[in-house]
Amino acid sequence: MTATGLVDAHHHVWDLAVRDQDWIRGEELKPLRRSFSLDDLTPAAREAGVTSTVLVQTVTVAEETPELLSLAEEGRLVTGVVGWTDLTAPDVDEALAHLRNLPGGRHLVGIRHQVQNEPDPEWLLRQDVLRGLAAVAAAGLAYDLVIVERQLPAAIRAAALLPQLTFVLDHAGKPAIVTGEREPWAAYVRRFAALPNTVCKLSGLVTEARWDSWTIDDLRPYVQTVLDEFGPDRAMFGSDWPVCTLAASYKEVTQVMADLTSDLEKHERSAVFGTTARRTYGLHDAPTGCAGATGPGPSDPPHDPHSP
Repeated sequence: MTATGLVDAHHHVWDLAVRDQDWIRGEELKPLRRSFSLDDLTPAAREAGVTSTVLVQTVTVAEETPELLSLAEEGRLVTGVVGWTDLTAPDVDEALAHLRNLPGGRHLVGIRHQVQNEPDPEWLLRQDVLRGLAAVAAAGLAYDLVIVERQLPAAIRAAALLPQLTFVLDHAGKPAIVTGEREPWAAYVRRFAALPNTVCKLSGLVTEARWDSWTIDDLRPYVQTVLDEFGPDRAMFGSDWPVCTLAASYKEVTQVMADLTSDLEKHERSAVFGTTARRTYGLHDAPTGCAGATGPGPSDPPHDPHSP
C-alpha cells in the first residue's frame, strides 16, 4: 500500500459520558461542551482526502491514552496516538512499555503534557521532567509540546539538552495572532527551529486569531515564519479539530492551509500535508482510508483562496 492521502497530524475526540473535559469552561467554549467522536470527524476528513490522522490527548488522566489506542486499533482514520503519562514518575519507562503492550499500543507515536498550564515557565527543565523526556526518547517516541510563548525558551533548552528526542511544537507555539504581534515569538521559533531535532505543526492557528473575523492574511506571516525557519520537511498540517470549530470548519481549516502553502513546490506541499508527519511519527495510512478517500492527495490539496 502506498501513502497517497493527506495526513491530519493533530485532532482530538472525547466522550463527556465517559469523562469530563475540565478545560472546557466558560461561555466562549460552550460549543465544545459536547462529545466528539471519530464518526463526527470521518465524513469531513474523507471529503478533504485525509487517509491518516494523529489523535492527541486532551487531559492528564492515565485512563485516556488506552482508550485512544483502542480507537486506533479499530483500523479507521487514526494511525497514530500522542498520549499522556506522568513524565515525573520514577517508573515512567515502565509506564511507556505498558502502553506499548496494550491493545493498539503499536499506534503510540508520542507523548504530550499540558505544559501550557504549568505555572513554572521552566517546567520542562526540571530534572525529573528531563529524565522522563529521556525515557520518551528511549522508547522511540516523539514529544509534543503544547506551550505558550513564555515557555519557548525552556523548550529550546530542553531540545538542546536532549538531541536524541524529537520535539514537535504544537500550534506553532501559539503566537499572538489576535493582536498581530510577532516578537518575541518569531525569534524564539528561529532558535527552536535551528535545532535539528525539532518539528512544527501548522495547527490551531485560527483559534489564536479572532474567532469571528479572522482572515487568511492574519495567519499568513505566522505560517510563513514557520515555513522559512523549519522548512516544509519539518512542518506538518494539523486541523486541531474539534477545537478549530470555534473559528472555522474542518473544510475551511484545510483549505486555508492549502492556500497558504500554494506557492511551495509540489514535493514541499506533499511534505507539509503528509510526508513530514509520516516520517516524524512513523505513520502508515489506514487500510480503509486508502480505499475510501475521495479527496485530493497531499501533492494537490484544495487551494481555493479562502478568507472567512
